[in-house]
Amino acid sequence: MSMTKKMRELSASKAEAVKQARAIVDAADAEGVDLTGDNLDKYNALMTKIDSLNAAISREQNLMAAESSAQGLEIPDGARIEVGDTNTKKPENHGFHSFGEFAKAVMNVTVNHSVDQRLNIGAAAPTTYGNEGTGADGGFLVPPEYSREIWRLSTLLEEGSFVPLTDNMPINGNSMTFPSDETTPWGTDGVRAYWEDEAAAATQTKPVLKPNTMRLKKLMALVPVTDELLSDSSGLPAYLSTKVAESIRWKTNDAIINGSGVGRPLGMLTAASLVTQAKVSGQTADTINATNVVNMFARLLRPGRGTSLINPDAWNQLPLMTIGDQPVFLMPNGLQSAPGGILSGRPVMMSDTMATLGNANDIGFFDFGMYRTITKAGGMETATSMHLYFDAAATAFRTIFRIDGQPILSTAVTPPNSAVTRSCAVTLAERA
Repeated sequence: MSMTKKMRELSASKAEAVKQARAIVDAADAEGVDLTGDNLDKYNALMTKIDSLNAAISREQNLMAAESSAQGLEIPDGARIEVGDTNTKKPENHGFHSFGEFAKAVMNVTVNHSVDQRLNIGAAAPTTYGNEGTGADGGFLVPPEYSREIWRLSTLLEEGSFVPLTDNMPINGNSMTFPSDETTPWGTDGVRAYWEDEAAAATQTKPVLKPNTMRLKKLMALVPVTDELLSDSSGLPAYLSTKVAESIRWKTNDAIINGSGVGRPLGMLTAASLVTQAKVSGQTADTINATNVVNMFARLLRPGRGTSLINPDAWNQLPLMTIGDQPVFLMPNGLQSAPGGILSGRPVMMSDTMATLGNANDIGFFDFGMYRTITKAGGMETATSMHLYFDAAATAFRTIFRIDGQPILSTAVTPPNSAVTRSCAVTLAERA
């Protein structure tokens, strides 16, 4: 279905009106004022014009679709045509009853050259024209209902995700600067208190703050799906949401623990604040003992808030661990908040982000409350397009999750009466 001259004119008029309205709003925002007077009148007039153009565009689209579907159509005498509920009154899903129905409609654009008008609801308005009638140039947005479903499965509410454990802050922009104060009460700078003699001048101090800027990193899942799979509508929701969820969760968890900080978050194991506890003298290779655990736990800066992470291959070292007749590790016994058990009073989480048994970092204590993350406030960006894989008879589904993270501490903390450092992340050295 090609675009008519009238449709091009209507689209161009709408794009120009939207551009003018945006300019008025941006100018007011830049000056920090509300729309008033002539600017408000101009804005309202433009919005009225846009509403009128939307109605005209909708009528033209419906007419084009009717003309396209009516070509070669013959209705026998006495035939009866009935129109059922199209579910178009539900704005949250653009009229589609399921994600599979939406995906099949996208496939039909390429395979059968048939455009379901529900695809045009919320579609990006093109500013240049290639094959405008199919909407492929701008892409068809995934209806918000399904976008929220993928977000829910892939990040914050998914069991095993580290993001909810961190000090997370959703932001609207691309970056955020945090003031950082790493002075200590026993140090030589920063805010300090002094004993003063009567009537003596007080010693003045001031905060020592450093700016710490974090910038969102982009994690993308691009999933080409064959037209054969798209035809199986009932299998699509489980397939796409599960696979995208697993990948995004794993990549995010791994970055929070092992990330290099370049193009991804800085991990707790790669940050300069990491504390590595030495093994016990003469310790057998590929073992973890009670002394290791006690020594690591003692070096947590806030031991009451730590969580133990351990590689699943190393978990079997824990159940028989005791000090005298006192267990260091307790079996889960159905504790939902600690599926891996309790180690030195802290919950245990098994994670393949940790190294294999015997290597450095196979077990550790982590205070995720001292790991800061920022995420995009708008949530997950999910879109679809078929033009990338047209010749392969496939449709591309794209999901983008933007996040950055790093430990709050830039270095380990040295206590006032000890040379043994403490931190928010403590792991065990290699036992080879």
